[in-house]
Amino acid sequence: MKFETLASGSKGNCSIVICNNIKLLIDIGISFPTLKARLEKIDTKIEDITGILISHSHNDHIKGLQSIIKKTNIKILIPEKMYEELQNIVPKNRVIFIKDKNKLTNVNIELIHTSHDVPCSVGFLITYNNDTLVHITDTGYINKKILPRITDKNIYLIESNHDEEMLMNGPYPPFLKQRVVGDEGHLSNRQTCEYLKQIVGANTKYVFLAHISEKNNTQELVYNEASKVLKDKKIEIVIATQEEESKLVEI
Repeated sequence: MKFETLASGSKGNCSIVICNNIKLLIDIGISFPTLKARLEKIDTKIEDITGILISHSHNDHIKGLQSIIKKTNIKILIPEKMYEELQNIVPKNRVIFIKDKNKLTNVNIELIHTSHDVPCSVGFLITYNNDTLVHITDTGYINKKILPRITDKNIYLIESNHDEEMLMNGPYPPFLKQRVVGDEGHLSNRQTCEYLKQIVGANTKYVFLAHISEKNNTQELVYNEASKVLKDKKIEIVIATQEEESKLVEI
């Protein structure tokens, strides 16, 4: 299994997970030319993509979807409930409806139900050859019932959206601050670190910290807070950024 973020932040999100001949994008919040250019850096063509998983319908996760539909034949993999929000963009013949548990040849995809201010939002548990990626962004919290399912996995991508003090002292209006910190908002650095304490284990090799706010956080804060939690573990922390792709990791 190989994994890389192609972009991560409030302006656009996209990741790729490669399981031999199965290549899946997670979200498509970047432009077609940007996607093409960043895939080329890992010797991958857009035509090589097996399908695109969508976490939810906010623009920074689907901004490039219309271009993908027009310019390719790639299938869009979503829960049936999410189609109500995407039906004006995605023709039904381009959709593969996925359930809570799915098998794509030798790749298992499980949905993680998240809490965000849209009718349907999900994260992903992707397993190939006993290696597992946990991919969770855009959620106000992670249900404690889910934690056993996502414990001691190989790669985590989890959002570390905001520093609580920066947010409260920052430029956002009160209603937007409440949205961000609410149960249907985003995980703070503190919350993410609390979850990491509970879920990382001996098999964990990489933790990607993602969806970092430009106005209410810094990469340094995110890295430093996570480093304190993971300091005694042999885990590489990767900061996912808006401007460029991350390193391509392999397990």
